[in-house]
Amino acid sequence: MTATVIDGKAFAARVRAEVAAHVARLREESGVQPGLAVVLVGEDPASQVYVASKGKQTVEVGMASFEHRLDASTSEADLLALIARLNADPSVHGILVQLPLPAHLNAELVINSIDPAKDVDGFHISNVGLLGTGQKAMVPCTPLGCLMMLRDHHGSLAGMNAVVVGRSNIVGKPMAQLLLGESCTVTIAHSRTRDLAEICRRADILVAAVGRPEMVKGDWVKPGATVIDVGINRVERDGKTRLVGDVDYASAASVAGAITPVPGGVGPMTIACLLANTVTACCRSLGLAEPQGLTA
Repeated sequence: MTATVIDGKAFAARVRAEVAAHVARLREESGVQPGLAVVLVGEDPASQVYVASKGKQTVEVGMASFEHRLDASTSEADLLALIARLNADPSVHGILVQLPLPAHLNAELVINSIDPAKDVDGFHISNVGLLGTGQKAMVPCTPLGCLMMLRDHHGSLAGMNAVVVGRSNIVGKPMAQLLLGESCTVTIAHSRTRDLAEICRRADILVAAVGRPEMVKGDWVKPGATVIDVGINRVERDGKTRLVGDVDYASAASVAGAITPVPGGVGPMTIACLLANTVTACCRSLGLAEPQGLTA
């Protein structure tokens, strides 16, 4: 068996095209341009690249991009004051504070100072609680992207056995909640789970988000299962730095029915879903119907 490759890059391009169409319609019919504000504190190289990509893609779909780049020594009071201004700004529909923050800043306090309706990362405790109780929430971008790809590949997910390897607040926990919402039978596992390989072998849907390079081997995968690899790990091989996932791709692809590659799988969907969340937030703020297919 050779797995079907779920092309996240191509899927993300489709999502961005749908977002652009919704943005154009909003601007024409309501005179409103959705706006996304991104706040970067410090000069973390990876964060700088990521923020630049977000800004570029925001403009490409017709939305307004507001970038706020702050010095690493910025005080917590000044950062909170900026977020308060963005919360009150009607031209800003989504606010994202790029993580990680410098050590002197309390990330939880900062994230929870964002208006939940503008929390397009879905990290505010109110959105976490709404998602956990099956109510309308802003959903974290990476799990939302995974769900979109699973729906596209399978249609209905009802009754499927899903195993999520990873228990982070950013991916593992919300991914499990989303799969429960699709009527899957869900197991949350992690690096310290006993008999982890055997638990993975029971999965019709296996989501790997544990942050360990190629931890999930091919013989952990049920024949025909769908494998979603959220991991992005840099490893040194043959004197070169390579990106690999949390799944041993070569061995898993020979067993799985479908699999996401790394790179080019889940990664491109994260920013695409950030744009989708911003459009959703804009529609909700105006009391308009949410864009179909771009929400959980």
